[in-house]
Formats: sequence, structure tokens, C-alpha cells
Amino acid sequence: MSSQTAQYLELSPEVSAARDAGRPLVALESTIITHGMPYPQNAQMAARVEDIIREEGSVPATIAVIDGRIRIGLSEAERDSLAQTTGAMKLSRADLAFAVSQGRTGGTTVAATMIAAELAGIQVFATGGIGGVHKGAETSFDISADLDELARTPVIVVSAGPKAILDVEKTLEVLETRGVPVVGYRTDVMPAFWSSRSPLPAPLRLDGAVEIARFHKTRQELGIGGGMLIANPVPQADEIAAEIMAEHIAIAQDELAPKGISGKAVTPYLLGRILELTEGASLKTNIALVENNARLAAKIAKAL
Repeated sequence: MSSQTAQYLELSPEVSAARDAGRPLVALESTIITHGMPYPQNAQMAARVEDIIREEGSVPATIAVIDGRIRIGLSEAERDSLAQTTGAMKLSRADLAFAVSQGRTGGTTVAATMIAAELAGIQVFATGGIGGVHKGAETSFDISADLDELARTPVIVVSAGPKAILDVEKTLEVLETRGVPVVGYRTDVMPAFWSSRSPLPAPLRLDGAVEIARFHKTRQELGIGGGMLIANPVPQADEIAAEIMAEHIAIAQDELAPKGISGKAVTPYLLGRILELTEGASLKTNIALVENNARLAAKIAKAL
């Protein structure tokens, strides 16, 4: 990390000590805290995910922008304060530097978290689901910057696949075009976020953290840039059947146009509406899949 970059980053004492000691680190995003879940579940989830990573022998690094500083690792008090913040920006590649330059506070999306993780020298990142191609993108052109970030930034992203509110088939096509490896973890089919299975095949399959780490290192040694997406199915005991979720998603999607909801507001609205339609069940599944991804990410970090 150059001195020019370092002036914008602030590493927590735990993360700094882990880097100095060469211990495995796992990045965590913060839009799931600021925009993805209600309080206090968001704070409880964030604390539990960090604990899981520690239990697996790695060190968590929750990433957020607070008062214009890119924070790599948060204290318990800072994390809880962020969980209750209103008006936080939702930061991606386009506006990460804006928030820093203007002293703003914001949650980092998959794209912004990947950027910050690479700046801090962190190779593994656990999230819930990535952004992607939204339904109707052929007219709205609503495609998440997460996909381009996966193509350019060499970070392993562990998720439960693209969010099921998206056009997952088109999302996979874009990832293929961008040259991003999509690896099903112990599965031959893509997970569907709240559901462990979708009708779509997983492009690649690996069954262990060591194999994933070896694949990542081989890509680096061959000079192949960019990251990779690990699709880790939610445990079947915690999933909601795909056909049930499809009905809820369709209802929420149909409400977007009449309410004039577009752009960055789409995903938070859909997640919130689906939470209402499932009477809270989607939140429980969301928490379970994030915890599951954190556990796998910590194992991959150790293998690296």
C-alpha cells in the first residue's frame, strides 16, 4: 500500500496486528448493515459474522466509509453506531472517492468493498449475494457495478450467488463475458440466494477451501487478472423454497414502476418488501447464508 493510498485508509488495531503477523483476513461489506437489514438485526448479524470468522482462525475486517475515512475493521461501538445511522450513502466504484473527498459516511457495496480490500491487501471477502443484471435491464440498462469489479479486482468473493431478485441467467452471461470464474461450492447448480438451488448449472465446481485457494493462486501466477465468485448454497435447513420466493419477488418487482423506484433504490426496496411478504422469514435466511459464507471465506483465507 503506497503512502498516497494509506492517507485514506484507517486500519483497526486488530486488523493492523493481523496484517503485521501475516494472519488470514476476511473482508466484510457494510451495505448489508446500512441498507440490507433493519436494526437491531443488522448489528447482531454483523457481530455474529465477525465471531464466526474468528472461530475459524481468521480475522474479520468490516469495511465502511466513516466521516470520509475508509475504515478497514470496526470496533463494536463503531459497528453498532453504523447500524443505526440514517442517511448513509450506498457506495460503489463511482462514488467511493466522492464520499471520501467530501467527508461522508456510507456503506460499501460488493464493488467498493473489493476496491478497499485490495488496497488493504485482503484477498477474501464474504458477503450475502452480489448485485447483477436487474430484470428488465434490456430497457433500463440497470446492471450492477459489482460485475465489472469482479472482472478487474483480484479478490475472492464468497456469496450465496447473485441476489434472487435479479435476472440470474443474464448475470451469469455477463460474468462469463467478463471472464469471471463462477465456482459452485460443493454443488453443480447455482444457488438462488434464499434457496439452495436454481435451475441454472454452476459453470465450475470445487469442493474444498484448499482447491479454491489453489485456483486463485494459479490465476495470479498465470497473470490472469480479476477476481472470482464462489457460489455457496444456503444450508437446506435454513432455505426458503425457490417457488415460494419467486411469487414474493414477482409481487415486489411489479410495484417498482408504479412507485417510481429505480437505480440504487431498487435493491433496498425489494429486500424490504420481501421481508414484509415473507413475514420475516427472508431475514432469517439472509442471516443464515451470510454466516455460512463467512465460515467458508475464513477457511479460504487460511488456505491462502
